Amino acid sequence: MKFSLFVHMERNEPDVSHAQLFDELTELVQIAERGGMHAVWIGEHHGMEFTISPNPLINIAYLAAKTERVRLGTGSLIAPFWHPVKMAGECAMADIATGGRLDVGIARGAYSFEYQRLGDNLDATEAGLRMRELIPAVQQMWRGDYAHEGQYWSFPATTSVPAPAQPGGPPIWVAARDPNSHHFAVAQGCNVQVTPLSSGDEEVASLMQRFKDACAAHPEIPRPKIMLLQHTYVASDEADVQQGARELARFYAYFGAWFKNTRPVERGFIAPLTEAEIEANPMVSPELMIKNLVIGTAGTVVDRVRGYEALGYDQFSIWIDSGMSFQRKKASLQRFISEVMPAFPGT
Repeated sequence: MKFSLFVHMERNEPDVSHAQLFDELTELVQIAERGGMHAVWIGEHHGMEFTISPNPLINIAYLAAKTERVRLGTGSLIAPFWHPVKMAGECAMADIATGGRLDVGIARGAYSFEYQRLGDNLDATEAGLRMRELIPAVQQMWRGDYAHEGQYWSFPATTSVPAPAQPGGPPIWVAARDPNSHHFAVAQGCNVQVTPLSSGDEEVASLMQRFKDACAAHPEIPRPKIMLLQHTYVASDEADVQQGARELARFYAYFGAWFKNTRPVERGFIAPLTEAEIEANPMVSPELMIKNLVIGTAGTVVDRVRGYEALGYDQFSIWIDSGMSFQRKKASLQRFISEVMPAFPGT
């Protein structure tokens, strides 16, 4: 099993500058590389201080000059916000900037807040259809001239300029949840990214079964890779476990509020939740966070990750966004590297 870091800039209050957050993100990425992690993933989000990443390819091009070995991935580009010609060319340029270290994660997106602003109020179903049309077009343009006549885009014969550094283009990872998305990804020869969010290990197993079913349905396709993205906090002791659980409970309360898209948003900040609102939501209790996320001292985390390895996951990605302080994120990441990863020789 390989290990990676999934990270963004984030803030809940305006008293920390974006420049400081950018420097902190860079430091976390460099810690991940020095620690032997395989990859770092940065997604795409717009207009939200909760997740600050308007174009991960900018971050990746910058980080390419600050790193030497670690792979740098988009986790994920939001398909309906991109034209296929732009995605093909811009990803190819980023692949050159990284020296062929780019992975391209692509998703249909999830926040209606963003759909309302960039997607002309499109719904999730249409976003999925756009993703299914976009990915094959990008793959074709990485290989040579390709003309497209589709439901959402039409353009004359076009080649990705520049050509990507990696022959045939960077690996594509499809963010998949429903069985149809798994089948689409496997049929296209794409790798798969999955996240159970806070649904727990039953969902982790179910997501793997959907992937296995898709692979079985397409025996002509060599088995792709599958990555599990999961909030992970490696605590120093039991008191730290409890603090991490409280912080992640708050994070998921805000995640749910952004997802519902019913609260006012001003200058990128959602209207604050009261403590009563957070405590009244049984789906984000600290106890449930400990059960369903990977929160614990190193031994507990090792046991959980070994279970995911046994299920067949090829990569485990630490989702470090949490609303925690930079120092707490950094300490957890360092403990993961020094106390968890050695239990997985050869990673």
